[in-house]
Amino acid sequence: MSVAAQGAVAARVVGPGTVQARVSVTVSARVGSTVVEVLADVGDTVQAGQLLARLDDRDLSARRGVVTGQQESLQRNTEGARAALAKAQADLELARSKQRRDAELLAQGYVSAAVLDASNAALGSAAAGVDIARATLAAREADARTLSQEARYSDAVLSNTRIAAPMQAVVVQRMAEVGSTTAPGTPLFKLVDPRLLWVATRVDEAVVGRVRPGQVASIRLRSGEVLPGKVARIARQSDAATRELEVHVAFDSVPERFAIDQEAEVRIDVGEDRGLRVPLTALTRDKTGRQGVLVIADGRTRFQPVETGGADAQQVLVRKGLSAGDTVAAVAAGLSANQRVRAATAPVR
Repeated sequence: MSVAAQGAVAARVVGPGTVQARVSVTVSARVGSTVVEVLADVGDTVQAGQLLARLDDRDLSARRGVVTGQQESLQRNTEGARAALAKAQADLELARSKQRRDAELLAQGYVSAAVLDASNAALGSAAAGVDIARATLAAREADARTLSQEARYSDAVLSNTRIAAPMQAVVVQRMAEVGSTTAPGTPLFKLVDPRLLWVATRVDEAVVGRVRPGQVASIRLRSGEVLPGKVARIARQSDAATRELEVHVAFDSVPERFAIDQEAEVRIDVGEDRGLRVPLTALTRDKTGRQGVLVIADGRTRFQPVETGGADAQQVLVRKGLSAGDTVAAVAAGLSANQRVRAATAPVR
């Protein structure tokens, strides 16, 4: 038997949830091609940069080869333009030297003015030749820069045929098969970071005010495994229909086996509730299904309906129906109302 007395029980917020990944990445194709090799499967742990699949790159390789050939041809043309500029500059120096010499000879009366006119014309022609050679070289260099950009673009597109993991992760979905055709945006793999798993649970607005980030929690997976965790984040958007907020509880350590969207139950420790306390085993129900306890008075049991509050593994708080000092059957199982019993009061621990 037990005496109802004031006390405290551990307060917990309990709710169903699902295992989610804080970091989830869908790896998609960026070019249209055909899958020729798949190197990763569901459940594989992959490292950042690890090759997951290869796409057919023959068309893109051929295009890159065309650009390479154009670069080689343009390089020869550029070298020719540099040589032509050097020759034009040499011809200009020669024309300048001849023009100065003819000007001196004209001043001394050894040549006619027509000879100097011819030298001046030749000098102008040589200067124009240098300008033309410079413009031709500049055009070839501009073409080289354009082809260099095209080559980089071709290399980037070609690299997209090698599908690599962007981070250390676990493959949770594989949508790629050898022979399947891809288009830009076609999903191939879904990856999650196993170090950043949590359970998304929904908590009623009436009690979510007691939940704080960092509070200790326990997570029971559908498999029966129970793992420790902590409250990581509380949503700021309430569901208008259910009046619930989403609370994310992170695992303290990575579960050995997990599945995204796996069902779980979360229990968050939010402090203590105080009130009139009786053993949890004192609760029973009458023939109509009402919840209550068996109060002991004058050596007989009497069914007393009660309203309960919070509870832990051993004790439950009674909100209504009992008074402090009432004696109840500590274990109601096997007893019934109006049954004679012998009082052996045990204190509530």
